[in-house]
Amino acid sequence: MKQAIKTDLFASKAPLEWAVVANGQLSTAQIPIDSEGAVVEGGIEAQARQTMENFKHTIECAELTMNDVTQVLIYVTDRNQLPVFNKVYAEYFSAPYPNRAAMVVAGLAREEMLCEIVAYAAVPNI
Repeated sequence: MKQAIKTDLFASKAPLEWAVVANGQLSTAQIPIDSEGAVVEGGIEAQARQTMENFKHTIECAELTMNDVTQVLIYVTDRNQLPVFNKVYAEYFSAPYPNRAAMVVAGLAREEMLCEIVAYAAVPNI
């Protein structure tokens, strides 16, 4: 049985939840939007930081920590954005780090988005 995680993130009009827990795992996808649903301006560093802040908020709403994160999939729209995203990403994790992959894609759901992440976290048995 899956359970949606309630967050304070912008309520999307799309048919989605920002995070779902099922079978001992949290699944989430995060994008660089602010509380009004607008994609933040300021380039890849600002968007990476907003994405990671949204992610951290979601993890905390699930009563987890960043140490519970097991895998992160990073999507950027230009290879040159990866070093900047990596710099911001590193501020949110410590060893042992989650498994991760990074992909350079032609585009994301919103034209102005430069990054997106998909992530999974282990949910301890209660």
